[in-house]
Amino acid sequence: MTTWHGTIGTRERLAPLADIAHEAVLAEKLLTQAQIVQLQVLARAGQLAEQQAADSPARVQAHDMALRAIAAELGGLMHLTDRAVQRRITRARTIVEDYAASLAAWRAGSITRAHVDIIVDAGADLPPDIRLPFEAVAIQRCRRDTPNRVRAEIEMLALQMHPRTFSERHQDAAAHRAVRLVPGRNGMSDVVATVPTVIAEGIHDRLTRQARAVIDTRTERSSDVVDTDGRTIDQVRADVVADLLLAGTPALDDTRDTTAGPLGAIRAHVQVVIPALALAGTEAPCDLVGRTPTDAATARRLAGDTPSWERLVTDPVTHTVLAVDTYRVPSPLRRHLRARDQHCRFPGCRVPAIRSEIDHTHDHALGGRTERANLAHLCQRHHSMKQFTAWRVRQLGGGVLEWTSPLGRIYREDAPTPAVAFTPARRAPHTHDPAPF
Repeated sequence: MTTWHGTIGTRERLAPLADIAHEAVLAEKLLTQAQIVQLQVLARAGQLAEQQAADSPARVQAHDMALRAIAAELGGLMHLTDRAVQRRITRARTIVEDYAASLAAWRAGSITRAHVDIIVDAGADLPPDIRLPFEAVAIQRCRRDTPNRVRAEIEMLALQMHPRTFSERHQDAAAHRAVRLVPGRNGMSDVVATVPTVIAEGIHDRLTRQARAVIDTRTERSSDVVDTDGRTIDQVRADVVADLLLAGTPALDDTRDTTAGPLGAIRAHVQVVIPALALAGTEAPCDLVGRTPTDAATARRLAGDTPSWERLVTDPVTHTVLAVDTYRVPSPLRRHLRARDQHCRFPGCRVPAIRSEIDHTHDHALGGRTERANLAHLCQRHHSMKQFTAWRVRQLGGGVLEWTSPLGRIYREDAPTPAVAFTPARRAPHTHDPAPF
């Protein structure tokens, strides 16, 4: 009897866990169904864009513009940027049209979405006649284990089944080398360079040697010298790469003696809004427009040392412009628009104004005036959409834009929360003007 009661007690204790396990399995099935439906809908959106461009003489451009317009329409409904939706559409078409067997296995529950992603990524470079047998073997291997355990095996399978040599495929991959900026937190970002592995190893080795030389020099100082440099080797490597990229002369530059050629003359250009108190030495937060907040010390160094820095100094309380000082004097209107817009004014886009174009909302060729109420920053992508798709925009005053999608949906695009204000606040009697600097 004791054993029997113990068994009943164990069942009672396990009952809540059994319920949770059952609900977890059910939730996973529902999530899988929803994800597959979404993939199919997005794939249909991509197919629709292709159909709309089928009869156009400029088929490639027409398809791109149709896809952008559709992605923007869906982005407004899904609260995503059109770029994000376009990437999802492309991915959905790949899975639905090229990996139907993987999609079916996922729907049946024998593999997961993560397995599907591994198969799709590994088979990206395979020709169509190899992809089907590769997919069949990959699905069988994915059934046996978790995604993280089969990833290397699936990637090796794709390498073995590819008809071209690794060297040939490496040359193709090298054509897609690039540098990407990934904004982070606390005023930091990741600069990611996709380069051939041997180049990457060489870069890391050189940075390590230079960092060790800095650290070795630090340890060789005499005992009566206070060592204020406590940087780790990782910190030194990061500082060295920043120095080389911002101040060094590129190896391929056309240089003569010590004079930098055209590449060496290129300098970084960023847009930062700095409150007056930050310039005065406080730690008031500064805004790296289009990216992330930056620290006051970095902003002060930029404002003080960079000859091409465009200084826009604001009052810390009223945000009223106190002074503008630039190396290259731009027009007051351009400065105003850059400070007002801060970034591309298409809904959801955050491309900084310094990398966007000032667009005439009502085309200049059709009588639109070059004035504040008819101008706004648009990045190249959304400037093209405005020109070549059914998306339309008009200004409502005060920097407010009203976008109309091809389906007639209205998206109000208010001007960003101003980092500066161009109307001075009402001042109390006997208030003294700020001292010039």
